[in-house]
Amino acid sequence: MNRLAPLLPDLAPWRSSRDFRLLWVQGLVTVFASFMALVALPLQIKELTGSPFAVGVMGAVELVPLVVFGLYGGALADAVDRRKVIVATEAGLGLLALVLLVNALLPSPLLWPLYGVAAGVSALAGLQRPALDSLLARIVPHEQQTAAAALNSLRWQLGSIAGPALAGLVVAYAGHAAAYGVTLGGYVLSVLLCRGLSPAPPAHDADKPSLRGIAEGARYAWSRPVLLGTYAVDLAAMFFAFPNTIFPFLADDLDAEWSLGLMYAAGSVGSLVLGLTSGWTSRVRRHGLLVVAGATGWGLAIAAAGWFTNVWAVLLCLAVAGAGDMLSGLGRSTIWNQTIPEELRGRLAGIEVLSYSVGPQLGQLRAGGVAGWTGTRAAIWSGGVACVASVGLLCLALPKLLAYDATTDADALRRKAQQDARREARPDAGPDGGRETRPEAGPDAGRETRPDAGPDAGQETGPDAGRETRHPSA
Repeated sequence: MNRLAPLLPDLAPWRSSRDFRLLWVQGLVTVFASFMALVALPLQIKELTGSPFAVGVMGAVELVPLVVFGLYGGALADAVDRRKVIVATEAGLGLLALVLLVNALLPSPLLWPLYGVAAGVSALAGLQRPALDSLLARIVPHEQQTAAAALNSLRWQLGSIAGPALAGLVVAYAGHAAAYGVTLGGYVLSVLLCRGLSPAPPAHDADKPSLRGIAEGARYAWSRPVLLGTYAVDLAAMFFAFPNTIFPFLADDLDAEWSLGLMYAAGSVGSLVLGLTSGWTSRVRRHGLLVVAGATGWGLAIAAAGWFTNVWAVLLCLAVAGAGDMLSGLGRSTIWNQTIPEELRGRLAGIEVLSYSVGPQLGQLRAGGVAGWTGTRAAIWSGGVACVASVGLLCLALPKLLAYDATTDADALRRKAQQDARREARPDAGPDGGRETRPEAGPDAGRETRPDAGPDAGQETGPDAGRETRHPSA
């Protein structure tokens, strides 16, 4: 057991921060609640229309609100109490779940409310996620950011594996209304948990949300090569090597139609394994290397998945890809939370929403287009190779990403000094002067998750539907 201890998840954030524990439990609740709607909603559209196109329109309906409100939500998170944003958006998501429930109980359910709710969920998720993501840097000590990211990701992986299976059973045996009822109940519980969070007011000189404020955040990101590198590497990895949309065709090519569900789940399984053995990542200081190594591993594994003809080898490659994606995500999340100033954290989280959501969407478009031209397997392996090549070029163009060291980077040291100063000013307070965060009585061996999140959740925060390790928006 002692030999395994260095590999087990680092529970330091769970023990040191009451707010982190609340957010972790809240996130777990919303992951399961969200998956109920995430599974039931497209199935209900399918039953009402019988049209694959009508189901596919959901993606277009969700993308624009997520991008627009994600950017605005970033500016909002820097201007108002982040706890209030989280509580208000969770309540809004609960009201949308109530709309779905009422519509499902009608003798003849209507189609247009389903699209309206999908757009509304995406908008609220865009508003919420920057507040959730930026809150992590405030409630968790500087040196525990990687551990917190690993625990949040672990939460998401547990939910993404068990959530769809449970949701499928509820929809199949109890119907859409029951699934929406569970979603509603989950958000009611989530609101109660979020109300227990410490206040998270903005800086005293915070400006009101504005385009100028959003532009200021974008200029800051552009001026920091390390941050720019994290965004660029993730976008490149997802654009070139996100083949989920053509998995049905890959299953056909391999003469293994039965494997389609396993293909979608394999990445989450790989991420879960890495999460359960993530203790070593808390001792890493070169987080840029994690970003690059994870993205490179993702690309190589996707290339191998397109090359192999044995279905079990393909599934193994997809699991390895999921582990690589999570490793890169841990590095990105840690760099963001260790270096971005508190007064800009929300706006930069809004930019993260943009990079986080657009990459997989464009990647699915690329994969489908190339598959129609070259064939399914060629589209997959060529995308993996292009991913590795693009990550290499980005390392040459942005060498500071590889050189990043949390113990020497000027931005990281400045952010740590800010946290330490606030802690010294209020020795009984949490990492950034919030509510006291001494460990409470009870077992310490909880499980934690990554912010990234999701919507997640939200989900991780989720909200971020997308690949996952990406969080659901519902």
